[in-house]
Amino acid sequence: MKKLILVLLSTLLLTGCTVVRIDTEKIDNIINVVLSKNNKLYNHTGKGYKYYLPQGTINIDTSEYNEKLYARGNYYYLYVDINSFYYKTEFEYEENKDAYYSRYLDINGKKGYLEINEIDGLYLIEFTYNYAKIEALVEEASINSVILDATYILSTMKYNTDVIKIVLNEDYFTNKDVVYDIFTPKKQSSDALGYNEEEAK
Repeated sequence: MKKLILVLLSTLLLTGCTVVRIDTEKIDNIINVVLSKNNKLYNHTGKGYKYYLPQGTINIDTSEYNEKLYARGNYYYLYVDINSFYYKTEFEYEENKDAYYSRYLDINGKKGYLEINEIDGLYLIEFTYNYAKIEALVEEASINSVILDATYILSTMKYNTDVIKIVLNEDYFTNKDVVYDIFTPKKQSSDALGYNEEEAK
């Protein structure tokens, strides 16, 4: 029995399995740990993008590049900015000293910011990273769990440039007006079906 336990323990140690425990008590720690990973997970796809939706978080509505998500009593609003991704648009953010939390992000070559402001006893979270943005209005006790979910979603956002190029191509989706006259026959009717005024008399 001791040999079996010893073999199992050494197998576990030698296989390189690692478990990273995220200290969810501090917002900075959540962001640093999750965003520094090169996550290739995904379980949700959209038009030209895909991402990982954390367990317990569900998509309840999608409209173009806006998605409404729900988890543990909170609604998140996700916006995917394919224009900024495709054209590699840069943005500027100045940290807000008056905010509950404000931080400019530049991790793994991807930029963004996290700002949290108190509004009438609730907290507005605005989290932009990797050409996508999540907003949520939550109670203070929910801030860290929302940040954890949002960090996973935004860090795993992957884009399909070919699909986005097609979507952004103006000519591809331009409607061409074609006039149809369904009441005019395409061919002249034959004499057999024609009405002969002389015969009717």
